Amino acid sequence: MKKDIEIPVVKDVFMAVVKEYNDEFKCNDWNAYIVNNKAELIEMVLIVSKGYDEDQMIETAVLRHKIEKLPSKSYAKVELLQEDVLKLTNFFNVTFFEGTTMFDKKYVFKKGAIKESALRHIPLLNKKGIIVH
Repeated sequence: MKKDIEIPVVKDVFMAVVKEYNDEFKCNDWNAYIVNNKAELIEMVLIVSKGYDEDQMIETAVLRHKIEKLPSKSYAKVELLQEDVLKLTNFFNVTFFEGTTMFDKKYVFKKGAIKESALRHIPLLNKKGIIVH
């Protein structure tokens, strides 16, 4: 039954939030990316995201994203994070296939974690951001 279902541990796939300049609107935006640092392609990537604050009982709408294929050592922009959402806990539930094996992991950016002082260089993206493994 449920105890017989084996969900393997996710390695080398992570979420990053990056602050980058938007040429079109002439401002800095915070964008969420999914990063595939594996040596293998991942497919049917489904991402469900939401922001919330349990103390103030605030919750954003649930957003859903799909990426057909994400090659090895690559990344894809998932969504723009508006300034108001940065004050909340943000989670991204990611499900994907590597070959015939399904993987699932929840990535959580805790309330207050997305801020300028937390920015670090992310080599694969060659940008400054915050990552959650």
